[in-house]
Amino acid sequence: MSLKTKCQRAFIFLILVIACCNSTAQILQPATTPNSAQKELIKRGYGMFIHFGVNTFTDLEWSDGTTPASAYNPTNLDPDQWVRTAKEAGFRYVLLITKHHDGFCLWDSKYTDYDVASSPVKTDVVKAVADACKKYGLQFAIYYSLWDRHEPSFNDTNPQKYIDYMLNQLKELFTNYGSVCELWLDGGWKRNPGDWGIDQVYKLVKQYNPKCAVSVNHTIVNEEGKRKFTLPSLMTEDNKYFFHYFPSDFRLWDPKIITKFDKKQYLHQGKSYYLPYEHTICLSSRWNWFQKSVQLPVRELDELQELFYWCTDNDNSLVINVPPDKTGRIREYEALAVIELGKRLGLSANKPLPKNGKFISFLKPVTASSEFVDKDITYSASLANDGSLDSRWLAADTLAELTIELNPAEAFNKISIFEYQDTKNLPDGFSQIRTGRIKEYSIDILQNGQWQTIYLGTEPMGDCKVIMLPRNYKTTTLRLKILKATAAPSLYELSVIKL
Repeated sequence: MSLKTKCQRAFIFLILVIACCNSTAQILQPATTPNSAQKELIKRGYGMFIHFGVNTFTDLEWSDGTTPASAYNPTNLDPDQWVRTAKEAGFRYVLLITKHHDGFCLWDSKYTDYDVASSPVKTDVVKAVADACKKYGLQFAIYYSLWDRHEPSFNDTNPQKYIDYMLNQLKELFTNYGSVCELWLDGGWKRNPGDWGIDQVYKLVKQYNPKCAVSVNHTIVNEEGKRKFTLPSLMTEDNKYFFHYFPSDFRLWDPKIITKFDKKQYLHQGKSYYLPYEHTICLSSRWNWFQKSVQLPVRELDELQELFYWCTDNDNSLVINVPPDKTGRIREYEALAVIELGKRLGLSANKPLPKNGKFISFLKPVTASSEFVDKDITYSASLANDGSLDSRWLAADTLAELTIELNPAEAFNKISIFEYQDTKNLPDGFSQIRTGRIKEYSIDILQNGQWQTIYLGTEPMGDCKVIMLPRNYKTTTLRLKILKATAAPSLYELSVIKL
């Protein structure tokens, strides 16, 4: 065989290998361990969500696609400031809303005139953010709404017409702005799952970046082929739940939070697939995604810290929404809040994400002085340490006590408490005001047959209270004693931790 023939065969073999690899990359394979896209998602772990668009200028969370493009008019647009803030705060990637349900696009798309190019400020925001991510060494991710309330083809009786529209726009996003590490799809409830062409979207994305993780909000259901969703906090058993949208590389359900006993195996047509979970939460304590005209308070650092630990544990990830206002900049006090959070956590680009310590109280025996019963539902004491932020203990009286039995051989020096909050929904249908009930309380431990107070709280507990103890303690029993409350106290979770 001549050298020329050998070279030709080697070249053909190489082409076949590449083609085979590309083909495999476009298909989600059954697995019990993460694939390359999932490994990259887990490694990133912590991102900044950016909601910005025409809704920013209307004080709405969702608009219906009729708001004119002229309403989009930032007076001091500064995407570099957004990404610089993300870098200083220790985020590993930026997840940008490129198109929300209203259909308004933050780039100049050839396929619509409902975009920044038709607005008073024509800056290609997608390009500006992608360029800033390269500048500051962060990865770039995009959110794209499946539901489009402006685009006429969305209402065509042939689903493929709108699918082609999406594919054309996604091709623009994946070919003009460098590497995209994640595609976050939303709004799938407006069509049947099979009418979105998710398999076509997945294949297109993987052609441009096999390591790009793709998912659709409300990824999992509890009956195959039916729109019956299950809370992520109930996903504590492998191979029990099913894909609603296939293929997907990870699970989504904003803003729900998984249990500490989250599982990773999910079913599609009888085969099991590995799926991590990505959390999405708001920096704002009002739970608004798009920024509002008025300045709104941010969450307390204690809550943000504990949510970070909770959400990035067990090979899952977290994005925190930090939205710019109508000037086109992130408000300084909000930028400082996420930067301070990063410093408190000790985040570093070259180090693994920090962990919370060893939890010594999960599923230990718990008793309460009272438990509220509502028809067939008992808000039992055991729900206060079951590892879920969706379940809760609720007392039947105001001055209640909760007691947890611990292993006396295990030391602890931190206590974390998530308190249930009464909520008042605001007119936009999303934002809310949250009010706690517990105003004064003590943490006591049993020592030599006597209760000893190790912490006295004389201010409202709030969404989350973190108690850092300067000494290590051991005890058989720990007690939360409510000293003053405005209504029957209720806790999502009380955790005893050894750092």
